[in-house]
Amino acid sequence: MSLSKSERRQRIQYRIRKIVSGTATRPRLSVFRSNKEIYAQLIDDVNGVTLLATSSRDKGVDIKGTNVEVANMVGKLVAEKALKAGIDSVTFDRGGYLYHGRIKSLAEGAREAGLKF
Repeated sequence: MSLSKSERRQRIQYRIRKIVSGTATRPRLSVFRSNKEIYAQLIDDVNGVTLLATSSRDKGVDIKGTNVEVANMVGKLVAEKALKAGIDSVTFDRGGYLYHGRIKSLAEGAREAGLKF
């Protein structure tokens, strides 16, 4: 019996989360991708706290452009917020998605804006 797309992603996500964990000094950059939007959060897994979050629905993001361009802007926005909060390095959690397209674009945008991972 084959797995559905969401079940397959869930399995990959669990496999990643066994390894990737965030701390207060080096939080986990978690990415969620829906059909329309993309969301990113910095999470401290030790204390179970979301340090900051941003998405393509925020006011600082220009909606015009392709989904890949919007994801790049979200990556830059999350990096700017993180640097203001004194966070310069993170661990990247792709959330079970392939490192391709919007996920890759978000990561590259965050690196361009100064986050290290």
